[in-house]
Amino acid sequence: MFFTILPDERRVLEIVGQCAQEMDVPAYVVGGYVRDRLLGRPTKDIDIVCVGDGIKLAEAVAGRLSPRPKVAVYSRFGTAMLRADGIEYEFVGARRESYSPDSRKPEVELGTLEDDQNRRDFTINALAMSLSETDFGHIIDPFNGLEHLEHKIIKTPLDPGQTFSDDPLRMLRAIRFSNQLDFEIEPSTFKGIAKYKSRIHIISKERITGELEKILMTDKPSVGFKLLFDSGILRLIFPEMVALQGVEDRNGRGHKDNFYHTLEVLDNLCRRSDNIWLRWAAVLHDIAKPATKKFDQEAGGWTFHGHEWLGAKMVPKIFREMRLPLDGKMEFVQKMVLLHLRPISLTKEQVTDSAVRRLLFDAGPDIEDLMKLCESDITTKNPQKMRRYLEGYEYLKERMALVSQADRLRLWQPPITGEIIMQTFDIQPSREVGIIKTALREAILDGEIENNYEAAFQRMLEEGEKIGLVKKD
Repeated sequence: MFFTILPDERRVLEIVGQCAQEMDVPAYVVGGYVRDRLLGRPTKDIDIVCVGDGIKLAEAVAGRLSPRPKVAVYSRFGTAMLRADGIEYEFVGARRESYSPDSRKPEVELGTLEDDQNRRDFTINALAMSLSETDFGHIIDPFNGLEHLEHKIIKTPLDPGQTFSDDPLRMLRAIRFSNQLDFEIEPSTFKGIAKYKSRIHIISKERITGELEKILMTDKPSVGFKLLFDSGILRLIFPEMVALQGVEDRNGRGHKDNFYHTLEVLDNLCRRSDNIWLRWAAVLHDIAKPATKKFDQEAGGWTFHGHEWLGAKMVPKIFREMRLPLDGKMEFVQKMVLLHLRPISLTKEQVTDSAVRRLLFDAGPDIEDLMKLCESDITTKNPQKMRRYLEGYEYLKERMALVSQADRLRLWQPPITGEIIMQTFDIQPSREVGIIKTALREAILDGEIENNYEAAFQRMLEEGEKIGLVKKD
């Protein structure tokens, strides 16, 4: 494999090597930088391990750089970090680690380079590059990591049981790297994941979700989710998604496997958008199907009535459990789940302007994202059906563009506010204000009046009169 060190990186690394030699503390680049350079992938950080005091080495290196960078010291972890030419360099002394059964936080003591490589998660991350003047750039590879890189294999450097039991987050990292790099997890390593999966319970929800989101942001997340499912980990960290799996047959009528359908939708969406919250919406769009599944004896088929409504109600609970934000991002996902059936229903009937207005009003500025999700939800293998669905969506898009006031409806603000209603009828905040506002909104969406102040004001007077309100002189 060909190893390329960019000029700016070489300049800094040579200074690291010089300082390390003067301090008599051998230094090496380890882990992700070596792996990614060999794979031709970009990198934003470089980990330096020295057999000595990493913090002192960082200070010495900073003194040789111009302009001198600030050194951030993390005494608790024995690490230091500086930034040069847009790259973060993290310094640490080589160490040996030991773990207690109920924690992924190790007891740490000084060690050798060999000790430091032993504690790495995978062989491809245990590669080290010497910074010594005599053999600068030489790769130290005790676990055949170079061979595993070449053959695209994820394997633990030590016995999988020890590696995963020490730090169970490594099980998720194995699956994430497999997904990101398009590597295979070596069989004994994957068996180790399945065997030690219950250890994942000592990992914080935040760290688990962080790995899930890295999988979610790959080009084809279904690969990672299938590995999570096959290993048994997904059932422990995301049981609601596992509940989607399976096909029930009754009277010779079965429904599709909603777990694998969800993965297809997710992969389809990833070709259309890199918005992580829209990707979460793809994961959750059918999450309530298990709870709403019923067999309709008369129709002779399966139904999932109301799954979009119940699914939207489930989103906040899932976000709380996964330590995801409970702000507008969560509300966006809720909206997508709630509305994901609306556009397809409008392609199956004679579309009225009123129905289009209501879709634009309910989706607001997120209508394009909703349409991407709906188009991704087409997973039929029948080419004629696929073409018919896509043509229906194209027609709906044309209708949305043609509907009067479409752009204003996407960011709709009522032309008559609650304040205007109260001033006009000389009333305080009350149920009557809400009644009039609702009536105005419905009249505009139904196309009974135009979306402007004059038409809305006249309708406001009429609605006020209906409920016994009199305009103030």
